[in-house]
Amino acid sequence: MSASSAEPTWSADREIVLSRVFDAPRELVFKVWTDREHISKWFGPRGFTTVTRAMDARVGGQWRFDMTAPDGTVFTNRVTYLEIVPPERLVFDHGSDRDDDPNQFRVTVTFDEQSDKKTVVTMRQLHPTRERRNAGIGFGAVELGYQTLDKLAAHLQTGT
Repeated sequence: MSASSAEPTWSADREIVLSRVFDAPRELVFKVWTDREHISKWFGPRGFTTVTRAMDARVGGQWRFDMTAPDGTVFTNRVTYLEIVPPERLVFDHGSDRDDDPNQFRVTVTFDEQSDKKTVVTMRQLHPTRERRNAGIGFGAVELGYQTLDKLAAHLQTGT
């Protein structure tokens, strides 16, 4: 084995990792991530609305949606599902609805059920470069991501 093949590859400088515990069973939490009716009700930061234009939650399928900010700005989004392992994991590419979006990033969402029927959701965003990751952080990706998880928690308590 050569020295280069034994060296680990680290991506921490390109990642944003968010995690939260939800007071709901794993199967339910996974369902609201993959069901068109549910995800449109909670996905997006506080004050944003989400309108799903199309959703095909299968490997190779896409979720196309618009998020509208409180000021009326519309952000078109496209998710392409790469891996779906119910109720354990989702892997998808997320970006704008452009084929050549340089800001597209890979997301891995894991759903870990705890013994008390709570679920730990961990979202790992892997950006193409450290600079793109830092731009996302500067844009508010961490705070806005946690706002999205807050909306998910509220939806699980009242909307399912």
